[in-house]
Amino acid sequence: MDTLKKLFPNAFKATEVNNFIVALIIYAVIDVVCGVIIGLLAKLPIIGILFSLLGSVIGLYATGGIVLSILVFVKVIKQ
Repeated sequence: MDTLKKLFPNAFKATEVNNFIVALIIYAVIDVVCGVIIGLLAKLPIIGILFSLLGSVIGLYATGGIVLSILVFVKVIKQ
C-alpha cells in the first residue's frame, strides 16, 4: 500500500468531496494533455513507436489514479 501511496499521491487525498473532484480533474488533465502532445509526437517516423508506448503508459497511470481516487472516496481502500 505504501508503494501505491507514493505512485498516486493525489488519489489517496480524495477523502472529501473537494479533494476527490480535484484528484479527478488532475488525472483527467494529465491524460488529455499528454495524449495530445504524444499524439503529435507519435507521427514522427522512427521514435513514434516509443511515444505511442509512452502514451499508453500515461493513459494507464491516469486511469489507475482515477480508479484509486474513487475507491478511496467510497472508502473501499482504507488509509
